[in-house]
Amino acid sequence: MSIQYVTKETLEKMQAELQEMKGVQRPAASRAIAEAREKGDLKENAEYDAAKEAQGMLEAKIKQLESMIATARIVDEATIDTSRVAILTKVTVTNMATKKQVTYQIVSEKEADLKAGKISFSSPIGKGLLGKAIGDIAEVQVPAGTLKFKVDAITI
Repeated sequence: MSIQYVTKETLEKMQAELQEMKGVQRPAASRAIAEAREKGDLKENAEYDAAKEAQGMLEAKIKQLESMIATARIVDEATIDTSRVAILTKVTVTNMATKKQVTYQIVSEKEADLKAGKISFSSPIGKGLLGKAIGDIAEVQVPAGTLKFKVDAITI
């Protein structure tokens, strides 16, 4: 499993979500199975099958979240070097083809939200920008071809 770089706040949210799943959702899933089991023949009981399937999906989510928490590394904003694009930096770039300027924050997969301007460091654009300095041109391979971005500013 790859390392998940996250902020302290994101790690706390992940831990709270895990507690919710284990403490509230897991017991509710068990009760749903027990109620469905009481309704008779399990071979023809769609409610029982649905409850078992929901429990299986919940357990898979719990395992995935536990794995993400186990591999999480907290990135402290105070230690970030803004001379180059790195995780948690905000980078303002100009698309060389369209001359449009946009600002992205480079984050982990868990925190990525394009509408909020947060892109994953493992996305094509994120990978292309990592390590670049102000004034550098990043050539990024995307499904539509190659995009060129000029790095204008790097902040926290």
